[in-house]
Amino acid sequence: MAWRRSRAGSSTSRAPCGSKRSCPWWPAPPRWSPRSSSSVVWCADLARLRAPEVSLADRWQILRRRWRLLLRLAIGPAVAYLVATDALDHRQAFFAPIAAIITLMAGGGARLRTVIELVIGVATGVLVGELLILAIGRGAWQIALVVVLAVAISTILGLTGIALTQAATSSVLLTAVLPPPGSGNPAVTRFSDALVGGLVGLLCVLAIPRHPVRDIDREVQGILTRLAAVLTLVASGLREDDSTQADRALASARGMQHMVDSMRSTTQNAAEVARMSPIRWRQRQHVELYASAVLDVDNAVRDARVLARKTSALLRHREAISPDMALAVDALAAAVEVFADDLSEQDDFEEARNELVQAARMASLALPEAVTMNSAAIAAQVRSLAADLLYASGYTRDEIDERLDF
Repeated sequence: MAWRRSRAGSSTSRAPCGSKRSCPWWPAPPRWSPRSSSSVVWCADLARLRAPEVSLADRWQILRRRWRLLLRLAIGPAVAYLVATDALDHRQAFFAPIAAIITLMAGGGARLRTVIELVIGVATGVLVGELLILAIGRGAWQIALVVVLAVAISTILGLTGIALTQAATSSVLLTAVLPPPGSGNPAVTRFSDALVGGLVGLLCVLAIPRHPVRDIDREVQGILTRLAAVLTLVASGLREDDSTQADRALASARGMQHMVDSMRSTTQNAAEVARMSPIRWRQRQHVELYASAVLDVDNAVRDARVLARKTSALLRHREAISPDMALAVDALAAAVEVFADDLSEQDDFEEARNELVQAARMASLALPEAVTMNSAAIAAQVRSLAADLLYASGYTRDEIDERLDF
């Protein structure tokens, strides 16, 4: 039996919590002894928990997929520095390449906003810094005063995120870094460097764009493939009256959250690229199809978690369930695979819609005469998951209600 520390008790007071892996409290190690089997088991569990989730081969594949980012990072900062030094004759053009990197590394769908925030933040910082420097000069206490006022004024103006950070750093650099003779006004230099770096970074993204459809397709297809596997495992548990398979399905579904988060980020990035880069304009319609389905796919994953949890509870309590319920969940898994193919190929979803509706109908008909809370919940989650993917296929709420009215 696994144990956890009691919240109200001391470190020696313990309460059972099901399993060590599901326990929200770290298990206290047993007193070490070379002959103690519990010590060996605890160390083995610790090694598993601390094992890296991403292998070296996986990291290499990630690096290979980032070749466009590496190329942009090689070109963008260098071009920004070249423009600032040669075209604008700035002798300390260190912020131009920095601004380019900030723009290139911005989160998905946020690059244009990042450029705007950079410029606004720098403008606010240099304005506050320049006005104060003219009055009080440079020094340690001057830096403290300039930073506080820059952040205070930026907050009053409603600046957040990068804009607020750049307002503070710009005011510090303007106060602390003494410009070389003949280098011009440092406030103007800093502002123009931010503008040059941000625009160069943005142009690099547009000139060397990611492949938005391929990127988002890889993320969504991975989620749908795993979702189908979760449903197949749930169906197997129902068919074999084995709650451990439902527990495994639940663990797998819970482990999909990082995939969902990655899908959302990739979708934002892909939508931005397809909207702004002329090279990818022809892919906008397919990207919009994926983008409209992301929320519904996320909801389908959540429904799968509930379905697996209710299935486990039903099997553990030995509640009666028709064998047809397993067939309904199997049919739902098959429908998910058809939906994935239709989404990837921009098909009309007709086959996927029919199979989703059929799976929901099978689950409703499989309910026993003596309905329990768990059996009703299983049928409801099959229907709910089917409805989410019908939404993703482009159905309206009225159309879904009509198709699932049985």
